[in-house]
Amino acid sequence: MDALDALINRVSIPLLEAPGPTAEQLEQMFRAALRAPDHGGIQPWRFLVIEGEGLERLGALFLAGARAQDPQLAPERGDKLFKAPCRAPMVVVVIAATREHPKVPQIEQLISAGCAANNIVTAAHALGVGAMWRTGSPAYDPLVLQGLGLAEHESLVGYVYLGTPSRQRTTQALEPADFVHRWDGA
Repeated sequence: MDALDALINRVSIPLLEAPGPTAEQLEQMFRAALRAPDHGGIQPWRFLVIEGEGLERLGALFLAGARAQDPQLAPERGDKLFKAPCRAPMVVVVIAATREHPKVPQIEQLISAGCAANNIVTAAHALGVGAMWRTGSPAYDPLVLQGLGLAEHESLVGYVYLGTPSRQRTTQALEPADFVHRWDGA
C-alpha cells in the first residue's frame, strides 16, 4: 500500500481479534512512530507493549483506578473497564516524555508524541493490521499512570489497540472543502 493510500483510507477498527501484529510488523510500526515530526530532535515519546496476561493486569489497573476515584463504581462500569484491554491481542501505550527545552515548548513535544501514535495507527493500516487509538478515563487516572510507571513529566497520549480486524470497515467520505478555508489576512 502506498503512503497516500494509507493516509487517505485509514480507519479505526474497534473490533479486533488474534493474532496481533508480528514482531516484524510491530518493528515497522515503531520505525514509523520514530519518524514523527520532532522539533529539536528531542524524541519526546516512549512506548509500552502489553499483551497476554499483561492485558488482564492492565484491566485490573483500570478497575483499581476507577474504584479509587469512585468507591461506589457501578458493577457494569467496573466490568467494562476490567475487560477493556482484552478487546485486542495487543495494546501499545504511547507516552509523551516531555522535558524543559529553551526552544521547544512542552505542547509541541506532546503533539509530537501524538504524531508518533498516529504514525503507529497509519503504519498498522498499511500493514493490514487493525488499530484503534483509545483514551478515556484510564488515560488520565493518576493511579493508572502510576501503575504504568509514568514519571511526573510524562503524559499518556493513548492506548493503541492492535490486532486482526474482525470485520472490514469503510471510510467515511469527508470533503476537504468542508474543512479548508482560505485566509487573506483582511
